[in-house]
Amino acid sequence: MEIRHFRYFLEVARQRNFTRAAEQLGIATPTLSRQIQDMEQALGTRLFVRQQREISLTEAGAALVREAEATVRQFELAQRSAQRAGRGDTGHIELGYVASAVYSGVLQKQVQGFSREHPDITLSLHESPMASLPSLIAEGRFDIGYVRSPMNLPEGVEAVRLDAEGFVLALSSDSWLRRLPEISVEHLQNETFILPEQINGTLQVAADGGYAPTLGPQPGGLLAVIALVSLGQGVAVVPESVVGHLSLPNVLYRPIKGSSGSSWLSLIHRRFEKAPAVTRYIERALQAFRRTL
Repeated sequence: MEIRHFRYFLEVARQRNFTRAAEQLGIATPTLSRQIQDMEQALGTRLFVRQQREISLTEAGAALVREAEATVRQFELAQRSAQRAGRGDTGHIELGYVASAVYSGVLQKQVQGFSREHPDITLSLHESPMASLPSLIAEGRFDIGYVRSPMNLPEGVEAVRLDAEGFVLALSSDSWLRRLPEISVEHLQNETFILPEQINGTLQVAADGGYAPTLGPQPGGLLAVIALVSLGQGVAVVPESVVGHLSLPNVLYRPIKGSSGSSWLSLIHRRFEKAPAVTRYIERALQAFRRTL
């Protein structure tokens, strides 16, 4: 039997008349009668007692009504669920991000805005090392990632540029640099640079100053970087958005005169993404960002 047999049966049970039921279903009465006969033959029992003007349910038919209604409801629910998932109204997204996406506020705005518009799509959020995020997306373990660009991406993963910002210098409050009215790229020539995951800012500062930088440890996320700065292990070139959002004892933030460097957050995803919920997130994130330009 197919789902149409249950629908035909239920309409006959409601109308108690084959002609009226056939009209409601939009099929010929003989066709409906044959479908019910096929159903009875498959079940090995009669479902209706046929009388001249009206029909009534047998005991087997009455028992089937409840199950047939539940079956049709479940089938229709499955159809609607599949259609909603196909439109991207439901689904699940695995999202990875680096800490600076939080400090900039971009992650909060985009995730919260998307969740308000699509409450039936669930998001699992994971702070992850920036170096591993692109490969996690390429392998399908994450769907979307927020990273700080520029960076090399594996084949099949592309980046969409979001907000850009400059760099500031994080330094210990014990550093001699704090006494300067302004800190230029030349003043940093003999400093040890604690390296964040994105080192382009450090390299650009050194290039602007015309020297090779003394590179210190690269401890991981921005909190670990600032922690080493607070311990007097060196200075660090970090995104401006860190200021006011990441405060540790013994740490100051100062502008860097003569620095032309900048970085930007990027949304990275698989180039030929097919999942409707994921593509909907990407489209919505881009639209939201363009409205802020």
